[in-house]
Amino acid sequence: MRPIEGVLESQNGNCRQPEYRNYHHSAEAFFADSINYDAVHEKKYTKEHEWIELNDDKTQGTIGISHYAASALGDVVYVELPALDLEVSAGDSIGAVESVKSASDIMTPVSGKIIAANEKLEEKPGTINKGPEDEGWIARIEVGDAKEVEGLMGLEEYRKFTEE
Repeated sequence: MRPIEGVLESQNGNCRQPEYRNYHHSAEAFFADSINYDAVHEKKYTKEHEWIELNDDKTQGTIGISHYAASALGDVVYVELPALDLEVSAGDSIGAVESVKSASDIMTPVSGKIIAANEKLEEKPGTINKGPEDEGWIARIEVGDAKEVEGLMGLEEYRKFTEE
């Protein structure tokens, strides 16, 4: 996620759990809870705080922003979703997220074609705050080259990155 107005630059290591649990834990607690995640569907993360989760045959993926990014943004008030059938390259902007604190572009972690957008976010943008790595997903993509995912960070590597 690239800041449009340059606000998402502070990285204090804190990460907010999804609000449906009504907990606010440190990044360590969040990531410790996530370690048991099924490795077959491992999320991969970018340095810009997006994630992608591929399907079993690695032909499609779901894209969103991380818990860390959602926490840094604060309350999301608007989401610009990508257009369907949009052809993108890894690193391209596919939309934007605006919060009470800042606005940030959403970057695609891989190349491909956008095949779905989470329309729920148009009416309820705060869904990103409640579950940025679940029901707050941004888009689904038909993956052009699954090998691009290999260059992204796994959960443990991403955890360490957010603590720097």
